[in-house]
Amino acid sequence: MIPTYAPMFLQIFVACLLAALFFTGATFLGGKVNKTPEKMKPFECGSESSGGNHLKLSVKFYLTAILFVVFDIESVFIYPWAVRFKELGWVGLFSMFTFLAVVVVALVYVVKKGALEWES
Repeated sequence: MIPTYAPMFLQIFVACLLAALFFTGATFLGGKVNKTPEKMKPFECGSESSGGNHLKLSVKFYLTAILFVVFDIESVFIYPWAVRFKELGWVGLFSMFTFLAVVVVALVYVVKKGALEWES
């Protein structure tokens, strides 16, 4: 049983080791930033910012971001199905159509509720 999971444990060990190595290297070898007034100014994409420094974002922004992530993750589930399309047969095709129908119904619900509109 252990040999079955050995590659997974090895990958987790190497990932943790690399994370610790990068963190330690950045902490001890990285340059220290001199906080000058010029460096502490807020900027947007290399330009001077035109708004407040600590502007609170609307709940609509977070709702739209969460909906984007949810639908993006759902679309990722289509790729494994496409890879094994011929092997899954009619059952796989029917289950994917069911999955896509649920996603479309959810998207229609979100649009009807106006969750994707920016105007308040």
